[in-house]
Amino acid sequence: MEIINTHTGKIFVDRENGMEFLTVGDYGKANNIKANFLGLTKEIYGVQHNAVDLSEKWVATISTQRGCSMRCRFCDCPTYGFHGNLSRTELGVEISTMLEYFSHDVTHTKRFNVHFARMGEPTFNPDVIGFTVFDLRKLVSSFIVADTIHPVVSTMLPKTNGNLFNFLCRWCAVKNSEYAGEAGLQFSINSTDDNQREWQMGGMSLSLRDIAAIAEKLPPPVGRKYTLNFAVTKDTILDTKVLSSMFDRAKWIVKITPIHETHAASANSFDIGNTYTDYDVYRRFETPLLEQGWDVIVFIPSKEEDSDRITCGNALISGQ
Repeated sequence: MEIINTHTGKIFVDRENGMEFLTVGDYGKANNIKANFLGLTKEIYGVQHNAVDLSEKWVATISTQRGCSMRCRFCDCPTYGFHGNLSRTELGVEISTMLEYFSHDVTHTKRFNVHFARMGEPTFNPDVIGFTVFDLRKLVSSFIVADTIHPVVSTMLPKTNGNLFNFLCRWCAVKNSEYAGEAGLQFSINSTDDNQREWQMGGMSLSLRDIAAIAEKLPPPVGRKYTLNFAVTKDTILDTKVLSSMFDRAKWIVKITPIHETHAASANSFDIGNTYTDYDVYRRFETPLLEQGWDVIVFIPSKEEDSDRITCGNALISGQ
C-alpha cells in the first residue's frame, strides 16, 4: 500500500488489489463556495491553502471499481483500464484503512462525507447500495464518533447500464428514508449541448433528454436537493432555458466547478486557463441560472488540491 501525502490529507494506492482512495479535510464553505441561497455571496478569486481540521469535516473519496469502463476525455481513469467492481467488503476496506490510519489523532468529527467518486461509475456496482445501508454507519462508528454521515453518489449516467434507473431509485430511497435526507445524488451533466456532451463523455453517457426523463421520475428529495453538476471551461455550453425546460428547480440545484487539470484534460486540450483565480469564468454561467430561479453552488478548489491530484478525474494508479 502506497500512501501519498497531500496538503489536506492522504491518497492510498493499492496497486496489488487495483484500489485507490483518499482522505482529505475541507477548507470550509466560506473559503471555497459561493452559494447565494446559503448566504454565501462572496465571489471567490482563488482559494488560499490553509490548515484543515478533520474534526470539523472529514471527506473520504473511494473507488467503486478497479478503473472505469467509461471513456470521459477529462478523466485519467480510462488509462488504467477496467478490471471489475470492488466488492462490498473491499468498499469497507477503503473506509476502514483511512479511519484506522488517523485513529490515534481523530476520535470525533462533526461531518463524515463519503464520495463514491475516485475510480469507477458507481451505478454499475450494486454493492454500493448494500454497503451504504448495512455497513457504512457501523464501520464509521467502530472508529470515530461522527455527528453526521453523508454518502454521495456521483454518476455520469451511462447509456450501457440497463440497471441505471433501478439503481437511482434505490439510491433515492437510501437518501430519503435510510439516511433521512442526509445523503447526496449528483448527475454529471457538464453541457446542455448533446454534441459537446457526446465528445466530452466519450459517447458513453445518455442524451440530456433521456437524463431529464429519468430525473422527472425520481421522487422529491428529502433534505438537500439533488445536484446537476457542470464541470466547466470557457468553452462550455450551458443554456439555462434548455436546462429549465427539462429539470425541476424544486428538485434540483446546479453545481458549477472547473474541469480539473488532469493529464487527460491537458492531452485533450480542455482550456483550464484561469479557472482557479478568475471568477468571470463562473459568473457568466451563474448569473443566468440565478435569473432563472435556480439554486446555484459554485465550488472552486485550490491549486494545491489540483496539484495534489485529489480532485475528480485523477487516478495515480493509471501511472501518469
